Amino acid sequence: LLLLCYTEEAAVIVSGLKNTDVFVGESATFTCELSHPGVKNVQWWLDGSPLHNNFVTEISEQDGMIHTLTLNDVACHDSGTVTFRAGSLISSAKLLVKGISSLER
Repeated sequence: LLLLCYTEEAAVIVSGLKNTDVFVGESATFTCELSHPGVKNVQWWLDGSPLHNNFVTEISEQDGMIHTLTLNDVACHDSGTVTFRAGSLISSAKLLVKGISSLER
């Protein structure tokens, strides 16, 4: 008999954050999928600073399992490490914002 107990400890990261390269002024999206909903204390960070939902930073979740962070209109100083934390689970990825001066004619 297999008994599945959906406790916070049993949650795992199904799909973690991926390194993302974007140009200045573009949007960068990071997604982390958990094995099941109900994990408490979900928080996004950029280089150690907590992120909050606003017009530049869009934080959403779907079905309590798919957590998405979108950073809009990024600038060079936004480059750094994006971290998703849900309870004791952590996933991180690098954000590289590239300048567009080399593309100007």
